[in-house]
Amino acid sequence: QVNVVIRSSLQSLREKIDQLKELLLRAVSTRQITQLEGDRRQNLVDDLLTRHKQLEASYKNEGPEPDVTRSSLMTGGVKRGVTNPWLMEESEETRGLGFDDLRQQQRRIIEEQDAGLDALSSIISRQKQMGQEIGNELDEQNEIIDDLTNLVENTDGRIRTQTRHVKMVDRKSTSCG
Repeated sequence: QVNVVIRSSLQSLREKIDQLKELLLRAVSTRQITQLEGDRRQNLVDDLLTRHKQLEASYKNEGPEPDVTRSSLMTGGVKRGVTNPWLMEESEETRGLGFDDLRQQQRRIIEEQDAGLDALSSIISRQKQMGQEIGNELDEQNEIIDDLTNLVENTDGRIRTQTRHVKMVDRKSTSCG
């Protein structure tokens, strides 16, 4: 009965790891997370797959001694020596910096980002102002075009009326003489 539970648990673990893989691929492809975060999470999923294989090998009595396998599974693996799988490799920029130095670096980065956002905001404000001015100019031009259209229609109507009068006078003059 214990064997059935272990096999079922191993199968369930494998299915959940596969689901994680699919969700991760979907999250990266739809840009819900960055590529860097996707790579980090992919490494974690790969570690899970490795641990799953170690568990299967241990269950089937393959590979190293069970005690070695169990301890390596609990400590994050023999090869890694890292007990926390969420830790990432530290970048060159931050390696060797203390807490206050890191905080100061973060503040500097945030200030640079704020300055960039302020510049972007002023550019967008200028674009908005230009767009509004263009819209106002278009409204004025449309009013002028509407006025011209009305003048042309009125002039066209008067010309037609005058042309009819001229034709009528011409008919009358030819009938008289």
